[in-house]
Amino acid sequence: MKKIINKKNNKNEPWFKWLTRELNSYEAFQDFESGKNPRDVAEDFISRNSIAISEVFENFDEEDKDTLDQFLKLTECEMHVFRILEKQIELRKKVRFVDFKKKKKLRS
Repeated sequence: MKKIINKKNNKNEPWFKWLTRELNSYEAFQDFESGKNPRDVAEDFISRNSIAISEVFENFDEEDKDTLDQFLKLTECEMHVFRILEKQIELRKKVRFVDFKKKKKLRS
């Protein structure tokens, strides 16, 4: 994998480690609290890191493209897992427990 130059860290840091570190340190929740949607937060992140990202693209090769494709698949999978969990939580709220041991009185 190609390396990028990053003055904040090791000069030979792989781009995906740099990206992961930068995303993890990015205060996205502050943007969410101010009403921004995820797409706007992502665009802000890209804008703030445009110089480093352009350096990544200067040496981007097929191996890097494959790595990016794998990251995309992984994040899509994670999104689906979170959506499934969200639906299960909503279903739990709607489930009513029935006590089948209690006998219903029949009206005559």
